[in-house]
Amino acid sequence: MVDVDKWQEIHDTLKRHKLRSALTAFGVFWGIFMLVALLGAGKGLENGVLSGFGGMKNAVFISAGGPTSVPYQGLSKGRSINFNDDDIAAIRQHIDEVELLVAGNDMGSQFVERGTRNDSYLVSGVQPGLLQLRSEKLQQGRFVNSLDLRERRKVAVIGTRVKEVLFDPGENPLGQSIEIKGIFFTVVGVFASRARGNDSQRAAEQIYIPNSTLRYTFNQQDRIGRLIVTPESGGRAEVIEQRVKALLKERHRVHPQDPAPIATFNIQQRFERMQALFTGIAVFSWLVAVGTIIAGVIGVGNIMLIVVKERTKEIGIRKALGATPASIVAMIVQESLVITAVAGYGGLVVGVFLLEGIGAVLEGVTNGGGFFSHPEISFETAMTAIAVLIAAGVGAALLPASKAARIDPVLALQQE
Repeated sequence: MVDVDKWQEIHDTLKRHKLRSALTAFGVFWGIFMLVALLGAGKGLENGVLSGFGGMKNAVFISAGGPTSVPYQGLSKGRSINFNDDDIAAIRQHIDEVELLVAGNDMGSQFVERGTRNDSYLVSGVQPGLLQLRSEKLQQGRFVNSLDLRERRKVAVIGTRVKEVLFDPGENPLGQSIEIKGIFFTVVGVFASRARGNDSQRAAEQIYIPNSTLRYTFNQQDRIGRLIVTPESGGRAEVIEQRVKALLKERHRVHPQDPAPIATFNIQQRFERMQALFTGIAVFSWLVAVGTIIAGVIGVGNIMLIVVKERTKEIGIRKALGATPASIVAMIVQESLVITAVAGYGGLVVGVFLLEGIGAVLEGVTNGGGFFSHPEISFETAMTAIAVLIAAGVGAALLPASKAARIDPVLALQQE
């Protein structure tokens, strides 16, 4: 059963000292609010930055670099190498740890026309697997598919900026033709980028066509410009990076220690560095917020000491009438918990509403993009904060409660 009298007593005590109770509670409120705000802001920054990686969190880019710098197997230095279809077949045959292998070629900036409208855009040959790796999403239509590759179809997927320049506002570009170096391509899709800053602008001015079409139409049959590989689930990118490099060097008769001809870029290493940075931000946020909470709880403890001193005579009467030390301790602890729990929960609710409001504004302004996106805290974090708060509230009350439990009824009744 709920002890109504005890709760009424706590209510009356807090009501008699409204200003003191409010200021004490504000310290705890502010600590929890700061925790939610700092962690939510850190998470929003993390969401914004890491979402730019798309599906490439563990990808490795491989491309032909400069000429060989070391003579090898009777061949002089200064040779250039190009990847080819046989290299792709060899990777798939000899390296089981590779889960996804995507090849591509680039044409650089090309003059693109549609009727009287024209501009220069980056044109790249791609394969279907690229979409799941890139930080891009389809707005209309579809992406390049396997049938496009097999039949070398002249189709194109265009960025949002390309659509804005070459088509009228509200006009559906799907099924329309654009001209690239005198060759007509049918638009089958429009994509938007989730990338940030300059990367977003470059992606918006990008045109993708099937890689087989690019190679056979624009005289790149003998080479593949780049490879993107990802490890199988649970694998490490650096493992397949080294294995693929070694295989390609062996196939193209490049010295194992020659770094020049084959260039690689490991996205996983960069992604993990960013994760470590945001982990540090979260730890710093916890330290600042918990320090603020502790300061607030110390204030609660001081107030409870004052309460015990003010109610010394009352406590003496309670003990004279048979109240046990445990009941006195429970009374003080309960009052402390009421202050910390109500103030802390208020700080949590206000902090969450603030994050939701900021998230809604950002979603409307940036459509979920930008370097700051979806600020939030997890349910586990909220529960951890409440647990820390309760433990701190109990801790703050222990010293005043133990002092109250030791009060001598005779001396207390003599106190004026």
